[in-house]
Amino acid sequence: MLKGLLTLHPFTPVIWCRTRQGIGALTLALMGLLTSMPASAQTILVFGDSLSSAHNMPEDKGWVHLLQQRLGNEDKVINASISGETTSGGLARLPRTLKQTDPDIVLLELGGNDGLRGLPPRQINDRLDQMIQMIRDYPAKVGILGIMIPPNYGPQYSDAFKNIYPELAEKYGLPLKPFILDNIAFNDDLMQKDGIHPNAAAQPTVLDNVWSVVDQLLSLPPLKTDD
Repeated sequence: MLKGLLTLHPFTPVIWCRTRQGIGALTLALMGLLTSMPASAQTILVFGDSLSSAHNMPEDKGWVHLLQQRLGNEDKVINASISGETTSGGLARLPRTLKQTDPDIVLLELGGNDGLRGLPPRQINDRLDQMIQMIRDYPAKVGILGIMIPPNYGPQYSDAFKNIYPELAEKYGLPLKPFILDNIAFNDDLMQKDGIHPNAAAQPTVLDNVWSVVDQLLSLPPLKTDD
């Protein structure tokens, strides 16, 4: 996605441009056909639980803050994540949060606390489904950040829970990271003593895990239209 200031080299038909991947050059077939239409900045709402709320660490160490740093001033990141949040609580506060923050993109990271309480996977799925519909109707783009349940809950429950996120992503055609703690959860050096939450050293890896979802959503045009 092309963003930023475009400047034409005075001697060659090349545009140097700033993209999210770095500095690149686009060769023009005809110099006279240059039109520059930088994309507007987008507001990203992170709507999750303790995995996104910088649990037990300074806020500026959390992956959401690191996301804002990676994006620079191009886009605005708002963190509306609350430690201990469930899909029930998230569903209840989502309408007001959407109205208050007016996002273009929502990263939905909920369900882990429901799973730890052993709530029925179908119930968790239904609440997440309602939130996805609410966000899309707002309208805003949605990305899903999934989580897995420890194996001591038994394979039947763990598998049913794990399948919630890909099923919803497939249903609505949404970008998905199935496991936000990929390459973290089984590394004691990257986990807090509770064995559930990633520590500060893990936060850059969490950001890397979710980046593909963020990048896909930023590459899509905003759903809002100017009236």
